[in-house]
Amino acid sequence: MSTKGTVLIIVGAIAAILLWNSVYILDETKQAIVTQFGKPVGEPRTEPGINVKIPFLHKVQFFDKRYLEWDGDRNQVPTKDKKFIFVDSYARWEITNPLQFFIRLRDERSAQSRLDDILDGETRNAVASHDLLDLVRSTNRDPEVTEDFMEEIEILEDISVGRAQIEKIILEKANERTTDLGVRILDFRFKRMNYVDEVRDRVYDRMISERVRIADQFKSEGQGEARKIEGNKERDLAQIQSEAFKLAEEIKGRADAEATNIYAAAYNRNRQAVDLYKFLRSMESFEKSLDENTSLVLSTDSEFFRYLRRLN
Repeated sequence: MSTKGTVLIIVGAIAAILLWNSVYILDETKQAIVTQFGKPVGEPRTEPGINVKIPFLHKVQFFDKRYLEWDGDRNQVPTKDKKFIFVDSYARWEITNPLQFFIRLRDERSAQSRLDDILDGETRNAVASHDLLDLVRSTNRDPEVTEDFMEEIEILEDISVGRAQIEKIILEKANERTTDLGVRILDFRFKRMNYVDEVRDRVYDRMISERVRIADQFKSEGQGEARKIEGNKERDLAQIQSEAFKLAEEIKGRADAEATNIYAAAYNRNRQAVDLYKFLRSMESFEKSLDENTSLVLSTDSEFFRYLRRLN
């Protein structure tokens, strides 16, 4: 290869390197600033496309243009009414001025640390300035009342601010402290609130005892209703048995009366035959017990004398 060809290759390589280092591409999710020796040069680049810079002299700092997430730590905070609770919160934020952001914070890690100080501090101030009811409820509402729990519903106290309004207050105060940082907090929310362990155990015990009391009340009412049903059953059973026995006795009495009438009618129809039979049996007994040498003396009170006299 000739010297001229070698020079052309070297020049082409240098030109390619220079071209590669003088052009950068900005996509739609990013924004950037150009720095020279660590200091910003020119205006921020926020529009997607191809941009140029001085090779090797300028460096490009990219920042996210999308909404970013902030997740706070779980902190123990006292409320205005002296109740200690754990508060866990989150927020969404964005970089609105990349140049100011770079000057004050440099990168997203520093921004997250700064937001920790701002949002955690404002959260503590807001929680400490309001009662627990305002933190857990957003509106005043009447509890739903049913017939079964008519006596168990407690009257809810009215709130003066509410959870949603407190979140809005924290958001506004935090944005006041981020105006010179080149960022804007878009939304702030309480993720979770709970009592500290000691208080939570007492609250759970109280809730359990209350539910047990209500369960015992329902159980007692159920047992009373069961005894009432059993009493009504025994009463109805005794009434049914009494009426059945009365009806059976009436049927039995009518049957006995009818049987007696049948016997009486049959006896009246066969009375003469019965008398003849008795007479013949009496004669047979006399024939067997008396002979020709036997004398029979009958008094007028004798049943046999009366019988013979009735036959005449």
